[in-house]
Amino acid sequence: MAIFVRAKSFLSSSLRSLTRSQRCNHTLGERGLQAELYSGMAPAPNPALRPIDTSKWKKIQASKVGISLSMISFPSWIVLKILHKGGFEAYLVGGCVRDLLLNRTPKDFDVITTANLKQIRKKFHRAEIIGKRFPICRVHIKGSIIEVSSFETVARHDADKEKALSSLIPKICDEKDLIRWRNSRNRDFTINSLFFDPFTCNIYDYNGGMSDLKSLKLRTLIPAHASFQEDCARILRGLRIAARLCLSFSKDTERAMYDLSASIGGLDKFRLMLEVNYMLSYGAAVQSICLLQRFNLLNILLPFQAAYISQHRATKNSMMLMKLFFNLDKLVSCDHPADSSLWVGLLMFHLALVNNPQDALVIWTFASVLYHGNWKEGVEFAREYTKLQVKFVPEISEFSETKSDEDLAKEVAQFASLVQDSVGVLTETSNLFESMSRYPFSACSGLVFVPKITAKNTAKLFDLMVEDIRSFINGRGRMSPEINFHLLGIGDPCETRFVLGKIILETMKAGPRGDATEIGNDEKDLQPKATEEILSNNEIPGKKVKKYAPSAFIPDGNRGMLKKQKLVDDDTATKNQEMVTKDELNDLAEKHQEFGKTCKLSENKTNSMQGKISEKEEKSKKDKEKKSRKHTKVVEKSKHHIALHTVSKKQQRVVRELNLREEDEMDNLEKVLWKEEVKERTEEHKGRAGKERNGVSSLSSLFR
Repeated sequence: MAIFVRAKSFLSSSLRSLTRSQRCNHTLGERGLQAELYSGMAPAPNPALRPIDTSKWKKIQASKVGISLSMISFPSWIVLKILHKGGFEAYLVGGCVRDLLLNRTPKDFDVITTANLKQIRKKFHRAEIIGKRFPICRVHIKGSIIEVSSFETVARHDADKEKALSSLIPKICDEKDLIRWRNSRNRDFTINSLFFDPFTCNIYDYNGGMSDLKSLKLRTLIPAHASFQEDCARILRGLRIAARLCLSFSKDTERAMYDLSASIGGLDKFRLMLEVNYMLSYGAAVQSICLLQRFNLLNILLPFQAAYISQHRATKNSMMLMKLFFNLDKLVSCDHPADSSLWVGLLMFHLALVNNPQDALVIWTFASVLYHGNWKEGVEFAREYTKLQVKFVPEISEFSETKSDEDLAKEVAQFASLVQDSVGVLTETSNLFESMSRYPFSACSGLVFVPKITAKNTAKLFDLMVEDIRSFINGRGRMSPEINFHLLGIGDPCETRFVLGKIILETMKAGPRGDATEIGNDEKDLQPKATEEILSNNEIPGKKVKKYAPSAFIPDGNRGMLKKQKLVDDDTATKNQEMVTKDELNDLAEKHQEFGKTCKLSENKTNSMQGKISEKEEKSKKDKEKKSRKHTKVVEKSKHHIALHTVSKKQQRVVRELNLREEDEMDNLEKVLWKEEVKERTEEHKGRAGKERNGVSSLSSLFR
């Protein structure tokens, strides 16, 4: 830990020296600009005036912090390029810039431009303007949706503030900087207020977002109480970002979250569902639930689950609910999210178990049939693994291995029906209050936000199990055991059933002592920590370890989880390798002698084996010669055959190219131009970086 702190301080000093040399070359403001207006934002009736220090405005070259143009998605690049060719300024903004700095795959790429919304819509074939308060233009391109906003929209929405700010604008201040700065002041958090210009390869930071990102701190742009009063959904968004990136909160932000947590009850149900889905479907469900519980938000959004967690904290029992979501986090991620039906199905399954505890064999069979896709294989697997004495309280009532297939089928079908019925707790206030009678001392607001259409589709997943479990066929067939994340992301029923069964089986296999976050009795235990501190066995939830390019901020990106990397000098590493005690050497020598005795062959056996080996070698040589002769003949024939048919193949290729549509030709042309421009710009900016570096080593190399 001490090594990491020293490395972090060294990184801070390196970044400070870099940003001093990379600040805007032109004058960004005069010292006469002394105050900033927060009209309509500050909790006090009078506007709060604070000095603006324009010397802290930074312009940093993207290559210095590990960002290249190849990291931008192709659909986003097309949108940026079309707007730029039309004579408009176009930038990437918000969370995508933040994720690129952290070497993560952005959930989406948001674009902002100087064009107005009507001009944006005219530039693209498939685009529509949505939203009333803050309208944006959604552009459909290459199977993706890119959200494009306009600088003009924000300026028009805050017209009164713009008039007041006009008197504070210095005469020598650059107009483009002012446009970007004004827009950045309307963002939620400093780390989301960064702009990336892909055409100049510069990152613009007007609010200290880079330093907050480096120190892993979440801070609001304006006073936190004023920010959350303006939009209380920012509380949920802040918790979601902190859970996914393992950030800490500034004191002002943390205090405001506690004070204004109850205000989220007034949000629209669609907005609540959207934010909760982002929390639970993108690989950070466990950390999100911990933070929701810490800030007293879980008893508003999911009161039954909040009461369950509180009771288990008091009794110090293992929580099956947290282990289910832990195993969900191991499978999904920001670049491979799941549909909401998966986590809704997990909640339904757990609700049915808590209210109606089941035999362990029934749970094993239920999950195994979902996973294997048929009754026969599911029962065989369940009977084999039910020997593991897994004890979750109160979910598992007993253990039995002697049930007949008929009795087992009836009980599993009955349990599937209970799972379907439990969906009412998530959609109906009356059902929620009825279920809360199990926890009479727990508060319940009666808020339900899961859409009925989502609940209905999730309940349909278990229809086949209820109707005739023994003839149940998932429909997934003998597909690969690997998850199809495209189908999972769109809510395919077969894929969702398969993954749901996989999660339950993994939870039952691990048992109560398996790796998952347990919410401690102390509130401090709910603070988001590094991954190795959150998980009991230092296990990082992830499908595969992905190798990313080195970043100046995060040394390792493993499925979206932050990880503190120990920086060890070469000298200390070699010393640690040489530190072997005499006892260990003696043990190794004894083991080596024993191994030599057991593996030693007699001389007679070795001689006979050598004779056989020589005979085999002679035969193999003859076989190789025969095969080589045959191979040369086949090659000569194939060459002759290819020469005869090359003309016809060329003709077919020409016909296919002529039949291509105009759109495909334009797309291919755009792709070629895009790749060429990426190469040119990367080479150009590498040259600039080499000239401007003046012997200073790249920050990204610190974590290689």
